[in-house]
Amino acid sequence: MDPAEWRLELATPDHSIAEFTYPQVLQMPRETLSMDVHCVTGWSRRNTKFQGFMLREFLAHHEIEIPLTCAFVRFLAYSARGHDTSIPLAMALDEAWLIHSQDGFPLPHAHGFPLRVVVPSRYFYKSLKWVKRIEFLEEDRLGFWERTTGYHNEADPWKEQRLDATRFSSREECESFKQLPNFDAYRHIDGDPRVIVRANFSAWDPQTRDLSGLHLKSCDFSHANFKGVNFQHANLTFGNFKGADLTGADFFGADLEGCDFSGAILDDTRLERNFLSAARFFKRTRVAGETDGLKSWAGLKVTHPDGLLEDQEAYLKSLGVLV
Repeated sequence: MDPAEWRLELATPDHSIAEFTYPQVLQMPRETLSMDVHCVTGWSRRNTKFQGFMLREFLAHHEIEIPLTCAFVRFLAYSARGHDTSIPLAMALDEAWLIHSQDGFPLPHAHGFPLRVVVPSRYFYKSLKWVKRIEFLEEDRLGFWERTTGYHNEADPWKEQRLDATRFSSREECESFKQLPNFDAYRHIDGDPRVIVRANFSAWDPQTRDLSGLHLKSCDFSHANFKGVNFQHANLTFGNFKGADLTGADFFGADLEGCDFSGAILDDTRLERNFLSAARFFKRTRVAGETDGLKSWAGLKVTHPDGLLEDQEAYLKSLGVLV
């Protein structure tokens, strides 16, 4: 994003209120926000220092009047997928920041340059990157991650509000799902996939090998038989694949953040263009000096991973599978 072309718009859904250039934004008095960042995938970054200003100070400085009927704020991003998120207006005025720098330097593009939102008390998916528009709403609207992947709309890390989606009410309901001959009905519900969370799929041997595009989050896949399964573009975040047989499985474009693959068989498995933040291919055991890694990895290729932790990247490099 060229800062010379970037604009920040304040608006309601019906009309624009004001528009600002990057130099105008930088004219605001600069303050430092020190906070612990909590990502929904499980990692935290302590004592992170951001520079910017509070949203309420920006609105007051420019004498922006919010319509009295508005109760929510929606942040929209410059992004190909149209990322957005929302929070209550009271929360936005109490704690939301507009951030342009981190540790004294302009934000890297990957972290939201030229301007991002930071909401300190929420999981970080509420802190929108590349912000282009701030809308004041009368009624709430679910954001990108909330409506497409089932992330919780309130996102309080102290309450562990990670997911808000369908849970099976009984073992029989879960077993019926596992025996389905196809999952087309779960791929598109009113334009969005249906999100299943916290299901017990251990030792599952699906009738179909096409599980592409499914959203099965925080599920137990341990010791499942997933030989040759197509997981392309599935969302399997926080999945437990410990001991699963993933021989020949295709994970192209799948979201695997927070997944545990320790003890799994990944022979000839395709891991390409995956989100892998907080994913684990090995983990340290309680016995000093011992680790629990992959059971088998012949022919495994990991290409263009996004977000690998440093120790996991080093482990995959030691196996010779990181292309």
